[in-house]
Amino acid sequence: MQIPTQSPTYLAAELRLPTNWLDYTLLGIYFVVVLGIGFAARRSVKTSLDFFLSGRSLPAWVTGLAFISANLAATEILGMAANSAQYGAYTVHWYWIGAIPAMVFLGLVMMPFYYGSKVRSVPEFLLLRFDRGAHLLSSILFAFAAILIAGVNLYALAIVVEALLGWPQWVAIVVAGFFVLAYITLGGLSSAIYNEVLQFFVILAALIPITILALKKVGGWDGLTDTLNKSHGDDFVTAWGGTGIGDANPLGANWLTIVLGLGFVLSFGYWTTNFAEVQRALSAKNLSAAQRTPLIAAFPKIFIVFLVMIPGLAAAALVPGFGTEESGYQYNDAIPYLMEGLLPNGVLGIAVTGLLAAFMAGMAANVSSFNTVFTTDIWARYVVTDREDGYYVRFGRLITAIGVLASIGTAFLASSFSNIMSYLQTLFSFFNVPMFVVFIIGMFWKRASMKSGFWGLLAGTTAAMINYFVLYKQDIISIPSDQGANFVSAIAGFVAGGVVMVAVSLFTAPKPTEELQGLVYGTRSPGMAEPPAPGDEAWYRKPALLGWGAVVLAAACYIPFSF
Repeated sequence: MQIPTQSPTYLAAELRLPTNWLDYTLLGIYFVVVLGIGFAARRSVKTSLDFFLSGRSLPAWVTGLAFISANLAATEILGMAANSAQYGAYTVHWYWIGAIPAMVFLGLVMMPFYYGSKVRSVPEFLLLRFDRGAHLLSSILFAFAAILIAGVNLYALAIVVEALLGWPQWVAIVVAGFFVLAYITLGGLSSAIYNEVLQFFVILAALIPITILALKKVGGWDGLTDTLNKSHGDDFVTAWGGTGIGDANPLGANWLTIVLGLGFVLSFGYWTTNFAEVQRALSAKNLSAAQRTPLIAAFPKIFIVFLVMIPGLAAAALVPGFGTEESGYQYNDAIPYLMEGLLPNGVLGIAVTGLLAAFMAGMAANVSSFNTVFTTDIWARYVVTDREDGYYVRFGRLITAIGVLASIGTAFLASSFSNIMSYLQTLFSFFNVPMFVVFIIGMFWKRASMKSGFWGLLAGTTAAMINYFVLYKQDIISIPSDQGANFVSAIAGFVAGGVVMVAVSLFTAPKPTEELQGLVYGTRSPGMAEPPAPGDEAWYRKPALLGWGAVVLAAACYIPFSF
């Protein structure tokens, strides 16, 4: 059954918030602090490495919080609340299966290759492992995807601010775009990262009151589950109920597509190759800190699901048929609906600031990764080469402005999806999954040839797009929902990319063994042989302990939602 949706070009008109001078004062203070961080960070920018990677000087706790904040964009907050209102407790899969294992894999397995090879970006690693063709194609695809995803944040920001505060969409876009442009242009990645640390706490301050008051409104967890069981069926508040092969469920996916499509292909494709995240780890001060960056982020990620899932479930319980035309609300309205009905002034200002902070964190992460990839991997490598370092810092600031303007242009491409998380998952299946299969085969198979990277990436991207736009959209194959189609597209892209890589490798020359040191599992480069930092004997400085601790904790959280 296709989940009913409506046009996402607006939020429900009755969601206008009763904001007053106190709320706007809090919002104004936040914007002043954001710019202050940008001016403070500007003093540390002396080289291109400072501008694009913070001089590889930041401690693990800073990069770890920035890592999770860059992911905790408002598209996730609104999108995962929408997921919960639409699909129920299945949302936990995006966190405990669809994030934690991949974050641990990134920290324990992949960061030694990234950081040890001293690359400045994810596409640059493909240049070292494969050839210029794989590098250029991955750079172009990533730059394109980064602008699309930044545009999603701006589009979502515009419709939310217009509905909640009454600002015209163009005002919201210009204001947010200006502040992101200002602090990234001033302080580069350091400015973005320190603002993301601030934004992490502001976002939590916004979500926690909404979650607590929403639970109180519906009569606690028991009242919430009783209401939803009656209106949506018993499977709506379980993680695995109704996911047997051949069973019908709101998500339109069975356990196999959840585990393979989301838990392996989409999840690992996003977390291990998305430079908007990996860039934060690459800015860490040493290899140990780089490895701990995604592992530190994994612990709050385990619990954040409750702060986005419970509001979505509460909205579905409070409004019969929430998300359908008859209810007057879209699934994306879940958080704004609760803000409007539950929060007093002052707290309302914090919540609005938190939403804006989340939008800006997501946009800034993608813009800062875009300017790095475009400057270092495209412009400096293929267009204007061998210029002085200061030239590339100036160009990085210029391309940041161009990236923000391009994001404004792509903002309204998100309008074809009523669930913005579905749109993001579609982009990830197109761009991140094919890159992941190229990385994973290249890292673990020495025989993978130089030419196989380009053809595997091209084949994976093409297969994912054909599955989505042709087979699914043209009803050639029957898939119950957009999310189910994303899972299948991810699997198709992964399989196609892997098969083509193996086939091409069998007929083309491998890279010389001496050039694979530090790039393939089982080899080591000088950059990976650094001594441990002082104090690394402490348990909280050991990546393996942190990683396995996160996996065990995430698995334990599944137990109450399993049946």
